[in-house]
Amino acid sequence: QVQLVESGGGLAQAGGSLRLSCAASGSIVSIDAMAWYRQAPGRQRELVARATSGGSTDYADSVKGRFTGSRDNAENTVYLQMERLKPEDTAVYYCNVFVTVVSGLTYSYWGQGTQVTVSS
Repeated sequence: QVQLVESGGGLAQAGGSLRLSCAASGSIVSIDAMAWYRQAPGRQRELVARATSGGSTDYADSVKGRFTGSRDNAENTVYLQMERLKPEDTAVYYCNVFVTVVSGLTYSYWGQGTQVTVSS
């Protein structure tokens, strides 16, 4: 069993920064891929950033150049550094990781979501 715990959300002013963390624990062999999504009120969940184990990361056009995804393999933690925040970044942010467990199988897990609110 794998658990994901997100943290780092909160209130920021426009132009400010926040860093989200998503820590995985349990019977983990490796985190193979990670992604961050967000969902604003009344809108569909959208992909913010997606990285593969090969090291490349794709970003939504709306956050490109402002958000950076990263990972700490030793800590089984993925991060989303958000810079120059805008009010339209306000949403609940979710991490999604693909984890290989001790059985050798790979599963997709979701974090519980963390609220990010950006004031103008």
